[in-house]
Amino acid sequence: MSGAPIVSVVMATYNGVPLLPETIASLQAQSLSDWELVAVDDCSRDETVAVLRGFGDPRIRVIESAVNGGPVVARNRAFAEARGRYIAGLDQDDLCLPERFARQVAWLDANPDAVLISTATDCLVDGKRRPGQWIRPLTPGLIDWLMLVQNPLVWSSVLFRADAARRLDPFERPDCRYVEDFDLYHRLRTFGRIDQIDVVLTLYRQHAGGASQVFNGTMTDHAEMLLHERHRTLLGAGAPDIAALLVRHVMGKAPISDRAVLHRLFDGIAVLRAHFAAQAPEAATLARVDREISRLWWRLCRAGVRSGSMPLHHAIAARPATAALGDARLTDLLTSGVIGAVRALRW
Repeated sequence: MSGAPIVSVVMATYNGVPLLPETIASLQAQSLSDWELVAVDDCSRDETVAVLRGFGDPRIRVIESAVNGGPVVARNRAFAEARGRYIAGLDQDDLCLPERFARQVAWLDANPDAVLISTATDCLVDGKRRPGQWIRPLTPGLIDWLMLVQNPLVWSSVLFRADAARRLDPFERPDCRYVEDFDLYHRLRTFGRIDQIDVVLTLYRQHAGGASQVFNGTMTDHAEMLLHERHRTLLGAGAPDIAALLVRHVMGKAPISDRAVLHRLFDGIAVLRAHFAAQAPEAATLARVDREISRLWWRLCRAGVRSGSMPLHHAIAARPATAALGDARLTDLLTSGVIGAVRALRW
């Protein structure tokens, strides 16, 4: 290939034969055709390499690792080989819709103060498309807030500036394995704002073999480390010790067991919110942040009540002023209370 492409797609591949052909086909269907795929195969035991080379597409570059080093090592090597002005994230089992690259490149070209642009994402479950579970619409301010409590972006939806990423060493940190994308967003944020196109241009495939299913324990440990590190960087000794609770209940969606845990979590969130507000965000951004905190309160209360571990009246009595009653559906809460009471009796 002569000349650098506009977009370099960095991909780690491993035993990807069942789903990889559909992913590559989604790349080949892009309306913006000036891209390259740098695929680093991590010692697959199936025909992944043959499948990639079998497309006969000169835009697809395949590098075979000598030893299995995991996805972070593979993506770091892919990034080192990338030649594009922009870098696109894409896992071997996810799909791009045809206008993804064209819309993202145009957006970054028009917004030089931004470093990364993502897209809204839907899910693929057993071949059926379902609405994504991620918060939308996202604005730069809301993304900044959410990155203090959870990962709001899908790796396979992001496009970012290669020149900014090359200022990082390493590109992805091995000690953040399986949350390396979340860590990368925090580190790229130093070089510009992060935004999202509120149009579904990416499909995220959910299946039993996905990394989020297989490596849950490692992901949990590293996500806790990352959030704890971020909070300490911002607030020093005054940082709330809630990283483990955020990972377990906000990111992992585990039901909260009692009011004491609920209070500890949201007291900590209030400390983070106060720090965020002190940075003088726009009033509209702060209003969105408060709305998401309120929605989170009711979602966690609903899960706790339905699990039978928290009585409904305890959840309502513990409601902070920021948790608006309008964000709770009364009939749903009452139904949750009945379900939880039955489960508590069974225990």
